[in-house]
Amino acid sequence: MSFINFLKKLKIYIQKIPRLFRVFIILFIFPLIVKFVVLPAFSGQPITITVLINALEAAQWQPLVEEFQQQHPNIRLQIIEGPNATDQVEDLYTSSFLLGNSPYDLVYMDIIWTPKFAAAGWLLDLSDRLSSEELDQFLQGDVRGGMYQEKLYRIPFRSDAGMLYYRQDLLEQAGYDPPETFAELIRISQDLQQQNLADWGYVWQGRQYEGLAAMFVEILRGSGAFWINPKTLEVGLDLPEAINGVDFLVSTITKGISPPGVTTYGEDETRRLFQSGRAVFLRNWPYVFALASDSPVAGKFNIKPMVHAPGESSGACQGGWGLGIASTSQHPEEAWQVIQFLSSEETQRKYTLITGYVPSRRSLFNDPEIVAKYSHYPQLLEVIENSALRPPIAQYAQASDILQRYLSAALTQRMSSEQAMKAAAEETRRLLSVNSQQSSVSRF
Repeated sequence: MSFINFLKKLKIYIQKIPRLFRVFIILFIFPLIVKFVVLPAFSGQPITITVLINALEAAQWQPLVEEFQQQHPNIRLQIIEGPNATDQVEDLYTSSFLLGNSPYDLVYMDIIWTPKFAAAGWLLDLSDRLSSEELDQFLQGDVRGGMYQEKLYRIPFRSDAGMLYYRQDLLEQAGYDPPETFAELIRISQDLQQQNLADWGYVWQGRQYEGLAAMFVEILRGSGAFWINPKTLEVGLDLPEAINGVDFLVSTITKGISPPGVTTYGEDETRRLFQSGRAVFLRNWPYVFALASDSPVAGKFNIKPMVHAPGESSGACQGGWGLGIASTSQHPEEAWQVIQFLSSEETQRKYTLITGYVPSRRSLFNDPEIVAKYSHYPQLLEVIENSALRPPIAQYAQASDILQRYLSAALTQRMSSEQAMKAAAEETRRLLSVNSQQSSVSRF
């Protein structure tokens, strides 16, 4: 049907409607129909869905974008390249929403952005888009990381989790099984160092940045402690178990198990030490496996869940990226079609094989094609299913800054573990109390 014939038929229908309603339709409803339904349909132009992604990953998305376009010729997926620094991408999203006219339909976000963006009203609630059976196909930690106040705002795309890398060859040579507890890690490290098998026992992320908070989430879980309860806003940083966790980290430095410079190390500094064969144990993320497999320690290391205190369980800090729909999007249905495509099992399989990023669908960790390329994936599933979330609260960025400052003070011995954690707990409680009072006032 041509656009002219469509208008002729529409005119006939309108003439049959009472005059008062006819005027209302012509003045208010008809312009909307033409703008959002008629013109796109008859112009033959696809609807554009935009998303902001860091430049490196934007390039990696291109094969997926091309395949999506072939399957959905009526939708154009436009990738806006942003800076590679994650915090700068977050700032760009935040600025666009604060200006009130965000150009983005989809929001590609780090797991820790979800509560902030959802609390601000920048994301659509996606809770009714997937059944519980469909959600069960994703890693539980990834799903929980996409929720805020019992509603789903983010669909997982790729996952991430912290773990313990260890030199299997050195442990076997010295007659040790991989450690399960903090104490065992210290004992094995000291013995292998005394035998001159390695310069350092354990390397981890000790610099004052988000990686420090992520690492410490695992220490808290393994110590039987917690940071912030998102339901009650109770703070657990000054619990004896939390202080014991800090004492463990400090002891690795004072006992010479970790290098003094560990308090300035991020992921790559620790990775390079381990890859060069100078350390027995490393706390890091899955990306290290592929890099270390092309290094002097290739074939000599393995992975396992993080160590913990006796009687407690291991925790892997949940990371990863997922997709939400901007509340300002004029095309939420088309945006949802993009999410469905990207989060599908087939797309995630292809993306994992292309990039090495960890998928968020459980079935892919035992997928024959993926396991043929990444033999450690069945073990990785065991690690990642013991996930521990950073507190999913709207004030996460401020709470993380508080923890980082005081934890760094303890690690550099400017404060004792107890002093630092008590101060961190008190300041965190003030933060949550002030924000709670502001929320209460805003409801009146």
